[in-house]
Amino acid sequence: MLFRRRARMLRWLVCGRVGTVWIWKALLLFVAIAFAVQLLGVIFNKSVHPAGHSIFLSSDAQGPSLGFCQPHTHIMFLKTHKTASSTVLNMLYRFGDERNLRFALPLGYQFGYPLPFNAHRVKGYRGPRAMEFHILGHHMRFNKPEVEKVMPADTFYFSIIRDPAGMAESSFAYYKEVAPAFRKAKSLGDFADNPYRYYDSRVRNNYARNLLMFDFGMDNNANFSLAVAQKAETMIRQTFNLILVSEYFDQSMILLRHALCWPLETVVSFSLNARQQKPSDVGGLSGSFVSKAAAAAGIGFRGVRPQAKILTNVTEAQREKLRQWNAFDLYLYKTFNRTFWEDIKSFGYAQMEQEVSLLRMLRKEMAQVCLRDGGKPVEARRIRDKNIRPFQLGLLEILGYELQPGLDNATRTACLRMIRPELQYKDVLDAKQFPRVAQSGQQNPALLAAGASLVRQDSPRTGERPAEGNAGGRTAELRDWDGSRLMRRNQTLIQKVRLT
Repeated sequence: MLFRRRARMLRWLVCGRVGTVWIWKALLLFVAIAFAVQLLGVIFNKSVHPAGHSIFLSSDAQGPSLGFCQPHTHIMFLKTHKTASSTVLNMLYRFGDERNLRFALPLGYQFGYPLPFNAHRVKGYRGPRAMEFHILGHHMRFNKPEVEKVMPADTFYFSIIRDPAGMAESSFAYYKEVAPAFRKAKSLGDFADNPYRYYDSRVRNNYARNLLMFDFGMDNNANFSLAVAQKAETMIRQTFNLILVSEYFDQSMILLRHALCWPLETVVSFSLNARQQKPSDVGGLSGSFVSKAAAAAGIGFRGVRPQAKILTNVTEAQREKLRQWNAFDLYLYKTFNRTFWEDIKSFGYAQMEQEVSLLRMLRKEMAQVCLRDGGKPVEARRIRDKNIRPFQLGLLEILGYELQPGLDNATRTACLRMIRPELQYKDVLDAKQFPRVAQSGQQNPALLAAGASLVRQDSPRTGERPAEGNAGGRTAELRDWDGSRLMRRNQTLIQKVRLT
């Protein structure tokens, strides 16, 4: 009997102690796992969440979980013309600015466009892999070998496209007094009916035919053939990770934020560089700094005409003619529009609808916090802060936004980033990355919008550098990308423009 009691006691002690040991081991393992998960969460949040002050009141600002993916910070955005690309670029500006990423910035406001991109046009570039650049996104004519000299191997490439008919309408309104083919035409309808009457393929800066094809670095003037179009498609597919569609901008932002592994609030934006839908009643560019600069450049801006909107009106038959005139662009648009919707199908229609609704709710919330006039865009003349007035060019006025008064400093900074126009934001980033470089040598936006990229005749390598001022009325010879002479007298640029 005594033996049995001792045996039971021994079993109890052994089992109890072993059980306790295993309990402690399990507890320690659980604590270790919890700590590891928390540490990963901290690293993930530190990488993805906005580094600055969040202006969003909603707890849904981060959007549905992205899992444990790592956010992309090496990004190349091919900024195509008249495709809502300025709004996309602002999103990239904000993301990089808040996280102190390094931008590959042009010496002026674009990379020598319409010439193919050259790595030496990047400010601060010292050779392949000499410096890490995170984001490249200004207007350029794509040139993959040169881009790869600037951007790391793990760079995420993306761009945005639009229906060629809509692009033609927007391009005509914006470049009417700059593009020779458009300048000669009485109206967009007139151009659509007989484009060969006005278009000369030998002239640069036409902005009038297959602009997507040109921006992607291919021949926009070749006679259309399926073989050439498929070759272009193959190049784009092999190089670009994602092609967005302007007409489905919100859906594009959802696909992009998942591809980049970014929180939802980073892709919330206002429409920038949007055109007024009716002619201005104050004479458009008349009296503005742009009109004066353009006059000095020899460009005949005549302000917004009363019939400006009529000039861009076209019938449905003429819209179809514009699509056929831009046959390569139409092929690319149809092809990648199909791919876009295949991506949405794989993503899930229900999830897409949910995230788009959340995106629009956050945009509305942001407008209430940041903007006057209920968030509606306003004419530049109504914007009190001259530093955020949008650059003006073309038949119709480019609209901007007014900030709400009384914002605290952190909120005002965050809101200002959302509405700061492209050219001004570029200057802010330039000053941030190159604080000791004098800003007086910045190139004139009016000339650059017309295709001018100021260069010194004796500059090394590419021959490009910011123009330097000359005091005392002395002159220094400068040359544009096409060889036309540029003269500077008392800080006023006079360009002998060769557009025709």
